[in-house]
Amino acid sequence: MPECSSYDYAIIRVVPRVERDEFINVGVILFCRTRRFLGALTHLDEQRLLALAPDLDLELVRKQLEMITLTCAGDARGGHIARMSISERFHWLVAPHSTMIQSSPVHCGLSSEPEAALRHLLETMVYTSKQI
Repeated sequence: MPECSSYDYAIIRVVPRVERDEFINVGVILFCRTRRFLGALTHLDEQRLLALAPDLDLELVRKQLEMITLTCAGDARGGHIARMSISERFHWLVAPHSTMIQSSPVHCGLSSEPEAALRHLLETMVYTSKQI
């Protein structure tokens, strides 16, 4: 059995109106230092978001979520933050922000396969039961 490594993760949330403190989980960021892995997966349930905020700019949300994915991948299209070290990128992405896209507090786990853990977290923390 492969050796397990610890990882840190945060849930990505869309908070349409920050003052109301309502949100919908739309993705996960996972960082595993020992495996040099940083990844993000997202899933935008447009109907749920529009039920919460009918005037929400879905295209803006899609673009911001894409930037998170690009930043995790170290893709130059993610801007100057994407050029930071893997650890710096993770900590920047999960730092508290008072914007429409926020992350949960950071949690930890153990896995021998960070990619599989990331997919599992997306399925359990973001998808509704009818999407699994």
